[in-house]
Amino acid sequence: MLITRETDYALRILRTLSCGDAFTASDLAERESLPQNFTYKILKKLENAGIIKISRGSSGGCSLIVDLKTITLFQLINSVETNALLTTCMKHGYKCEWREKRKADCKVHNQLEKVQKKIDEQLKACNLHWVLFGDE
Repeated sequence: MLITRETDYALRILRTLSCGDAFTASDLAERESLPQNFTYKILKKLENAGIIKISRGSSGGCSLIVDLKTITLFQLINSVETNALLTTCMKHGYKCEWREKRKADCKVHNQLEKVQKKIDEQLKACNLHWVLFGDE
């Protein structure tokens, strides 16, 4: 699993919002050098995840509504990514043709599943404040 542009952009947005001020999507896109259309899409995902609040109107904008120390990198990735798994066969209910044809366990799947679990553990151990600001 790699951190995609969506997660990278979400982190940059949260970095700006961490100051406590509200920003418009345009301001965020400009401050963090993000494509504006992509910024709107990510903001909506962050709002749906309960990480930010989007207020409409003349005094509106986007603002952070959680403590970044309480949200993990794992949670963020799963909020913005459509598939945060190492490989497709990690998806719940995935039908593996190889396993079905051979009626046997797939050693590759089993080993990659172990890797996926270790990655998930590490992502869960890293809160967003640490990712964005280190050990401040």
